[in-house]
Amino acid sequence: MQKKHLAKQLKILLNYVLGPLLFIVLVYIIYKKVETQPDLPQKLEVLKNSFASKNIWKIVGLFLLLCLNWSIEARKWQLLMRPVEKVNFITAIKAILSGLALSLFLPNGFGEYPARALYMKEGNRLRSVALNVAGSMAQLIVTLVVGITSLIYLKTFAWAKSEPLEGLSVLWLNGIISMIILGTLILLITYFRLSWLTRLAEKIPFILRYKYLIENVEAFHWKELTRILGLSFIRFIVFAVQYMVVLHLFEVKIDAVNAFCTTSVLFLFLAILPTIPFADVGIRGQAGTQLFGLITPDAFGVIATIAVIWFINLILPSAAGSLFLLGIKLFKKSDKQNIKKS
Repeated sequence: MQKKHLAKQLKILLNYVLGPLLFIVLVYIIYKKVETQPDLPQKLEVLKNSFASKNIWKIVGLFLLLCLNWSIEARKWQLLMRPVEKVNFITAIKAILSGLALSLFLPNGFGEYPARALYMKEGNRLRSVALNVAGSMAQLIVTLVVGITSLIYLKTFAWAKSEPLEGLSVLWLNGIISMIILGTLILLITYFRLSWLTRLAEKIPFILRYKYLIENVEAFHWKELTRILGLSFIRFIVFAVQYMVVLHLFEVKIDAVNAFCTTSVLFLFLAILPTIPFADVGIRGQAGTQLFGLITPDAFGVIATIAVIWFINLILPSAAGSLFLLGIKLFKKSDKQNIKKS
């Protein structure tokens, strides 16, 4: 009981004390970088003009990409839930956005699992968690593979004449690349051997008691797993293109290949680093200015891009998701009556 209390206190400390403090520190660092930008008034004018009527097609395209991004994730979730329960597309969209809303309050997106589970029938809610983990693995694999490929490209070509990342020597960078490649290979093998690992785990007496929670993972054939991986890759591309559109919108001078690769490396670092909800935008901003700073001196445009993407891709959908969460009925009428009778 005391351990649970300490864990709860630590969670509160991390999320509601250290998180906001880290956010303030990161925002101050970002502010100082923006403040020292040359031609800041002109850059503010560019930012203002970015939302003029001549760029309306880019803004519309950005929101269409937003819809496509979360529609792909919803379709992915439909496929993942198929072994347990058939879910229609509208319910899948609600589940995805609700998970996004709850993940704003929990580190590393853990809020997605309980929020999505609420849209399943009561007997299937816990069963859906293991299937959701398989979906997260697929997205992580894509992020690692594209990210590490982009990192090697940038290190070899784009960063050859640049200063190394702050506090990161070439030796350390090579070590990180090697560890990520090793971790990616292990994760990839694990992903395509999920059914075998599940059967192996079921032989352990403690896990055997909870066999019903993971047995549906065995239903995934390598073709289904590849399909989910493919959808994860398309979603990754959509997300990266969003960054490229906004960078172009804010007139950040960077070619398409370097923009895509740097964005991919940013996703890679954000996937690996532990995050605290309140500090999320600050962490993204600091990581983004460090990485894009090796390619372009326009820190203001980069920070503006990251802030806009964060708002459009996370805050707006989360606002919709929070409304969906309010409308969830945890128990059906029949269940409520049974509870009252008992």
